[in-house]
Amino acid sequence: MSSGELAGATIVFDLDGTLVDTAPDLVRALNETMDLEGLPRVKLETARRLISHGARVLIERASALHGVTFSATRLDQLTAEFVSFYAADIARESKPYEGVLEAMDTLAALGAKFAVCTNKRTALSIQLLDALNMSQRFSAIVGADAVTDRKPHPDHYRAAVTRAGGVVRRSVMVGDSAADVGSARGAGAPVCVVSFGYSDVDADQLGADVLLHRFSELAPACRRLLAARP
Repeated sequence: MSSGELAGATIVFDLDGTLVDTAPDLVRALNETMDLEGLPRVKLETARRLISHGARVLIERASALHGVTFSATRLDQLTAEFVSFYAADIARESKPYEGVLEAMDTLAALGAKFAVCTNKRTALSIQLLDALNMSQRFSAIVGADAVTDRKPHPDHYRAAVTRAGGVVRRSVMVGDSAADVGSARGAGAPVCVVSFGYSDVDADQLGADVLLHRFSELAPACRRLLAARP
């Protein structure tokens, strides 16, 4: 049984754009997929604002930049190709954001445990976190395929907390998108949003309780948010 100021608390992280800067590898896989259709490659900075809703939507959005739409069947095929390209070298350039590991160490020393709540597939999430030697830090890793309704549905957030052995009233969401805010808000949990993620909306417009500009701000924010909970 953990002890400390945050004993019993669960800090729930989004993955892409929050824990790990995965954009370079996602864009690599996206552009390999675009090559199959003879479409122009997408620049990294453009793609960062397209990423937050998963591979299928990323392909839809990237092709729409060039006025191209695909049938549902072809989109399924291209999504499968994307996943294959991505998984083949999942952490070639992906890396944890600066300061996130140190922030997690601080929170763990205070007694908190961690979960991942991501719209990435669970197997890919585990593969990525394994490659970065981070999986062991999390009590639960819950991808979109592990729940009936993914973010922004609140049940996805609730599942991540409960599968980590926590309770929602002693939890905080850390994310970068409207889906993260919506999922946690719907479950009744406070939210921190990072300012450097992949949202297609400016981070300060997402309605979070706390806007984080660096991970050194996370532990103090979690302490304040949880201290204010009944």
